[in-house]
Amino acid sequence: MTLHDLAEKDVIRIQNGENLGRIDDILFDEGNGRIQSVLLRGRGRMLGLLGYDDDLLLPWESIRRIGADVVIVDADPLPTPRKRRV
Repeated sequence: MTLHDLAEKDVIRIQNGENLGRIDDILFDEGNGRIQSVLLRGRGRMLGLLGYDDDLLLPWESIRRIGADVVIVDADPLPTPRKRRV
C-alpha cells in the first residue's frame, strides 16, 4: 500500500463513528525510521473561505484496522501546534 492509497481512505473513530478526515502525511521517528504518527489536515469551512480547522495528529499505535475503504482508529486526535493560514 502506498501513501496515496492510504490517503484515499476516510479515518473513522471507533468510539462514535466520527469521520475525522483523511490522512495527508506520515511522520517518522528519525532515530529508528518507524512511523510515529499520521497527520490529518484541517477541513475547510465554506470551501476554505472561512479558514480551516486545526490539523490533527494521530499516533500510529491508535490505528486498529486499515480496510478497503476506511482506517479505523481508537484514540482522540491531538491538534497540532501548526495552524493553517487562510
